[in-house]
This record gives sequence, structure tokens and C-alpha cells, in this order.
Amino acid sequence: MRVGILTVSDKGSQGQRQDLSGKVIEGLVQKALKADSLEYAIVPDEIDLISAKLIEFIDDKKCALVLTTGGTGLGARDVTPEATQKVIEKLVPGIPEAIRQSTREKTSRAMLSRAICGIRKKSLILNLPGSPKAVEECLSVVLDVIPHALDVLEKGSLECGRDKP
Repeated sequence: MRVGILTVSDKGSQGQRQDLSGKVIEGLVQKALKADSLEYAIVPDEIDLISAKLIEFIDDKKCALVLTTGGTGLGARDVTPEATQKVIEKLVPGIPEAIRQSTREKTSRAMLSRAICGIRKKSLILNLPGSPKAVEECLSVVLDVIPHALDVLEKGSLECGRDKP
């Protein structure tokens, strides 16, 4: 599976800040999802640059999953959800809802996240926050469902129900 990691940060893209969150994503993805190939980029908080990189990761580099970090808050330059919305075909609202619900138990600020998740072609894009701690907390909420989601996207309709014990 090929995974794209896109860090959205004005300072990071200018070399003024080390990208710790992207590294956290990389470690979790390699361990939990057994990703065999990673694409990685840092872009500034610009809708067109973010959108272009998401399209490149999926259309050109064939990433099945793209995880963004940064740009999901309330700041004027936080535009990752808007950039993601431009390139997706369908929303997957349950994933960010589950993240917000679970992380709300740790901090009331979780409800301020504007992160979204959606589908482009047969790929999943998920916005994550910018801090390493928040990335780890948020991604751990949904790592177990991502393989099934990617299976459904790749193979089409699958039996999603579970037998009762």
C-alpha cells in the first residue's frame, strides 16, 4: 500500500520548523498499516498548493491513503479542509466525527477541529491536526478501520456486517 503524508505548514515549508507530526504519522502508518511505500511533502498553507499535492499523490503517485497534518484549526491561514473539499468526490464524515468524539474526552478543544475525510477516486484523504501529540491521539482512534475502508474502495462493495458471537 502506498501512503501519502502531506504536512501543511508555512514555517515547515520554509525550513523554519522541523516536521515532527509527519514523522509521527510515518511511524504509525508503517507499524499499523504495513505501508510499503510512502510519499512525503511539506507545503505552505495555500489552498491551491495543498489541493495540487493531494491530486498528485492520488492521481499520479497512486496513493491509496493520504494523511494531512496541519491547517485544520480556526486560524486565518488554516485551509486544509477547504483544499481537501476541492479535490474529493465524497465525504466520509464518520471518521472525523469519531476522532472529535474520542479526543474530546482528553481536551474540550477537540471540538474546534475542522478536519474532514473524503474519497477521491479509490483513495481516502484524512485531515489530522498539526501537533505530534494530537496526530498520535487522533490517528490511533481510526487506524483499525482504515484497512477495511481501503478494501471497500479498492474492491467495491464488501460485506461489512459482523456475525454476533
